[in-house]
Amino acid sequence: MVWALVVLITTPEGFDYSALTTDDMPTSGSATSRLQWLGLIGIGTAFLLWRGGLAWLLLRWVNPFLVAFVVLAAASVLWSIEPGITLRRMIRVAAILLCPAALVLVAWHPRRFQQVLRPIITALLAGSLAFGVAFPQLAIHNETAAELAGAWRGLTNHKNSLGTLACLGLIFWLHAGLARETRLWTALGGAAIAAACLLLSRSSTALVTGAFTCIFLLMLLRSPKGLRRWMPWLTALFVTALLAYSLAVLRLVPGLEVLLTPVTAITGKDLTFTGRTEIWAIVIEQIRLHPWLGGGYGAYWIGPVHGSPAYEMVRLLYFYPGSGHNGYVDIANDLGSVGLVVLLGYLIVHVAQCLQLLKIDRAQAALYLAIFFQQAVNNLSESHWLNVTTLSMVVMTTASLALSRALLEHRLRDVFGMPRARHVPAPAAARHHPAPRAHPAPRVGVAAP
Repeated sequence: MVWALVVLITTPEGFDYSALTTDDMPTSGSATSRLQWLGLIGIGTAFLLWRGGLAWLLLRWVNPFLVAFVVLAAASVLWSIEPGITLRRMIRVAAILLCPAALVLVAWHPRRFQQVLRPIITALLAGSLAFGVAFPQLAIHNETAAELAGAWRGLTNHKNSLGTLACLGLIFWLHAGLARETRLWTALGGAAIAAACLLLSRSSTALVTGAFTCIFLLMLLRSPKGLRRWMPWLTALFVTALLAYSLAVLRLVPGLEVLLTPVTAITGKDLTFTGRTEIWAIVIEQIRLHPWLGGGYGAYWIGPVHGSPAYEMVRLLYFYPGSGHNGYVDIANDLGSVGLVVLLGYLIVHVAQCLQLLKIDRAQAALYLAIFFQQAVNNLSESHWLNVTTLSMVVMTTASLALSRALLEHRLRDVFGMPRARHVPAPAAARHHPAPRAHPAPRVGVAAP
């Protein structure tokens, strides 16, 4: 289910790469696409009902702000400027919640999160390299714009999507190597595939995000033991740096633009971040029309349609960007100040749960923290927070539910102890023809108890 969801949300509908456009809204999906999404919802619901008792128990450990987001997004149908669009978005929200929920309710073990996501992400990255070699006219952008010309999109629908996918793959394989979950050469091979896609995508946002997150992951898993007690403070320092960076990007505090100088030197972008500040200014004007509850979840970016609020982009900027290119701004536009508070609460609780798990399972908590920082930095110039058209929401939602299941599992074992192995009766043939008794080994020295 999760693999199908990842492929469905990452690749163009019907694998039709010749028909790629900037409009990737779910409203443009065909009947086959809708049937696929409804199928995932149906199967996910069946698993949820099958493990209903455990699901109800897990709900008490789930990040409460994730639940609050679902409630707020669903309620926004009532005041949405495009209620039909918001309702269709909620279909995807349901699928993206139910598939990871089934994942953590069935066949659970502490490394299930990465052992499910890492193979499918690696397969898509390896497939992107092969696709680019075999069909460069489809896998590489043919646009003349400087930021797109020659950039690879691989099996995804855009270079930024491939960059995000590669960044996630790099994090998963670096963590696998550092946590010794795989052999060193296997981890190096997977990381090499991810790094190649990351460079070919020419996504500067993904490149900076990957460097930032990998350094943080190295510090978490390879710091001297004497410094490990300071890791919560180090995490707080990274969060503070992230906040300062976000304020600098949005230019909310005069003088903080100096923090962007190293970033612009590395990425080659100017301080407008390739025109993103103009996009943010137009969206912020729209936010002022619905400051508290927003214009409805997903109701703004419906395409370059005459008369729609988003058409202001075409009128003023002469192109349609498809998103606000900032996850925080887009959440404020969709769900207002209330939605922004819910998002911040969701992030704070996620970090708090990671720090709680850090005392129990350091390696796994480090991965969840790395995923958080990758998402938080990426959303400064891309719109991925709670965005059902991107893989990031699938990964972050799965991480949130897996984190909650890990904390629940440790709590259950503290109370009830380790689960006993279930007795499986021997097959009938084995009962009638028992295996010959092994001869005891000769005793040497003192017999074992």
